[in-house]
Amino acid sequence: MRQRDKEETALFYIGWSLVFFAAVIGLMYQLFPLPFSKLLLPCLVNSTFGIYCPGCGGTRALSALLHGKLTTSFICHPLVPYAAVVGGWFLISQTVERLSKHRVEIAMKYQDGYIWAALIIVTVNFLLKNLLLVLWDIDLLSSVTL
Repeated sequence: MRQRDKEETALFYIGWSLVFFAAVIGLMYQLFPLPFSKLLLPCLVNSTFGIYCPGCGGTRALSALLHGKLTTSFICHPLVPYAAVVGGWFLISQTVERLSKHRVEIAMKYQDGYIWAALIIVTVNFLLKNLLLVLWDIDLLSSVTL
């Protein structure tokens, strides 16, 4: 087995493990609802410097995505819907190919370009939100309601 195939197999199992873990957490939340916002710490970059860090909005984006609000999720942090689409397609395509014993060759292969795209998304998001906040006093995250 080639090294790249081993890496894709590892990503495949890690991905489905994360999906399972998220499903268990979601079930626990449904059974025992907690005020999730009370468990989160405030962003140190935002509270210290008054600007957004590269990860600000990620939790709101995930919450919006899970509630089916795709536009709100994209506004809060575009990396979350990107990761959901790319990660979801990776898991589904790998699963279909493995279940068909490689007769249906649709499996998405890992490429460094996916990581570079994510890095560009985070950088542009960080710059755009902070420029809007500092130059024009437009706070995208405070205007979002879930």
